[in-house]
Amino acid sequence: MIKRINGSIENIENLTFNGIKEGKNGLGIVVCKGSVAGVFTKNKIKAAPVKVTMDVVRNGEIEGLIVNSGNANAFTGDLGLENSKKMALLLAEKLEVDEKKIAVASTGVIGKQLDMSWISNRFEVVFKNLGNNRQKALAFAKSIMTTDKFVKECAFKVDDAIVAGIAKGAGMICPNMATMLAFIFTNAHFSSDELQLMLNKVVERTFNTTVVDGDTSTNDMVLLVSVGNKKVDSETFEKALNEVCFDLAKKIAKDGEGATKLIQVIVEGAKNDEDAFKAAKSIVSSLLVKTAIFGNDPNWGRIVAALGYSNAEVDENLTLAFKNEEKVVLVERGKVLGNEEKARKLLEKSNEVQILIDLHKGNGKGFAIGCDLSYDYVKINAEYTT
Repeated sequence: MIKRINGSIENIENLTFNGIKEGKNGLGIVVCKGSVAGVFTKNKIKAAPVKVTMDVVRNGEIEGLIVNSGNANAFTGDLGLENSKKMALLLAEKLEVDEKKIAVASTGVIGKQLDMSWISNRFEVVFKNLGNNRQKALAFAKSIMTTDKFVKECAFKVDDAIVAGIAKGAGMICPNMATMLAFIFTNAHFSSDELQLMLNKVVERTFNTTVVDGDTSTNDMVLLVSVGNKKVDSETFEKALNEVCFDLAKKIAKDGEGATKLIQVIVEGAKNDEDAFKAAKSIVSSLLVKTAIFGNDPNWGRIVAALGYSNAEVDENLTLAFKNEEKVVLVERGKVLGNEEKARKLLEKSNEVQILIDLHKGNGKGFAIGCDLSYDYVKINAEYTT
């Protein structure tokens, strides 16, 4: 049985955590002894903390996690790598463990060296106040935020175990690890290899269907950590993990920088699932579609154009509709129905919209999640480093 529960990582008894946020800078810590899996950015320019944490995941064992916000520690050369290792060492020495079992994550501005004195000075305050309660979970969640407008967290009960996660992300979000970070913890017992197999599959169906602006960050990572001994069969656990990741992915899309609408594209009738996901991703990635949705303009021609360059098998024999509480069909098997005004009214009264596509080619199904593109997106990113 899988059901949502209140809160997030404080539901897992084998964790302690805390965080601090001062202006644009933050520092968060989680103590989490167990097995670990991870998925990382496909960007060829990987931030220093990504390189450090990839080694931790390869070894499969973790003792703790340290995260800073406000500085990505990316494109920072040998010194940046040295500083990420120093962050790991700060926590390792306190826990009296091997620093190669400490994961490191960073998020923020690219190309600037970390202020290690700021991190060192705040570390003691954060560490000595580690705990496991709602207040500490929120403190950690806030410590990793950058342009995020709200905390992203959730928890699900699966049989006798818990799966809970905290994420950050609002801009520089695109499939192939959509600057996002996500940390998921469970007291269900799995080896690192088992966790990795499940995480790989779930990320493809959740975080990698999420597009805010088409940029793949240098720092993206998702970590999955098992810290308990609860017994859950892998199939059931994977379903719960999917619920957690999908919930966090939707919140990231909804919090897209300057976003006013959450967009879900659902494609059916594709030649196969791969084609369906390609088509959905193409639509939700289109800047013209995103700006049309922001302006409440039911310009279905932009959607059709995005389908046409998606590399999926498509032709004019398609069905296209908008949906929220109601449904407005704009094209039915290639026939234009002239319902644009109805669709406009639908867009005007909702901050969430589904774009439904039936390609009439087969049984393939897929989806993607995104948001509109507003004036504020330009303003936020034009002023990001100031």
